[in-house]
Amino acid sequence: MINAIIIDDEPYCCEALEMMIEKFCPTIHIMAVCQSGAEALEALKRFNPTLVFLDIEMPHMNGFEFLEKVGNVNFGLIFTTSYDQYAIKAIRFSALDYLLKPIDREELIQAVVKVSKKLQKPSEVQLELLIQKLNSPKNLIRKIALPTMEGLQMIEIDSIISCTSESNYTHFILKNDKKITASRTMKDVEELLSDYPFLRVHHSYIVNLNEIQKYVKGEGGYLVMTDGKNIDVSRSRKEMLLQKLHPNRL
Repeated sequence: MINAIIIDDEPYCCEALEMMIEKFCPTIHIMAVCQSGAEALEALKRFNPTLVFLDIEMPHMNGFEFLEKVGNVNFGLIFTTSYDQYAIKAIRFSALDYLLKPIDREELIQAVVKVSKKLQKPSEVQLELLIQKLNSPKNLIRKIALPTMEGLQMIEIDSIISCTSESNYTHFILKNDKKITASRTMKDVEELLSDYPFLRVHHSYIVNLNEIQKYVKGEGGYLVMTDGKNIDVSRSRKEMLLQKLHPNRL
């Protein structure tokens, strides 16, 4: 049995989530429901939960401020949030788990199964990335967290040469002949890297624009990257690529 607490300032959301957990997630035991960050801090001391369902948008102390107050996070974490594009991007950038309100039954079950398998607290680096990404919207964070078969891998964004898709996985081709396979779709990766000089040039490829050595003309053409590999450019994305490479061309 996994002992958990729910933190959400909206009573209806608390009640709905608690009922769903009781009905569909029998391995989770809700020890407390808290409607403020201050109340949750007391519940942490009293119950020492293994898992926390944490709302992001709360008055006085939001979910991220709550985590900063906690300091040493020694529990599994699932964020719950209404749609907030920037907050969700920061969460995904840090490879943390979240549920979008109104919470879907299947997504809840999947999140609980996922967390139950690896039940571990977020790493300090994950939380550091999360807070940096939220607090420094104009300063690009130079690392990204990637979930792999071996665990969580932190890589320098500048070390990525290209990304190649394979079903629901993406291969990250790095400098020094390294490759990391992450359980992220190409669409996820494209969104995560959208603030950086990366471009999807084909349904199967994303490239680091700073690592392009040469563009060879053709129907779509292809790129020669700094690692010597050739990457096809789709006809539909050719114009966008050329605009990025040569923005002042006629």
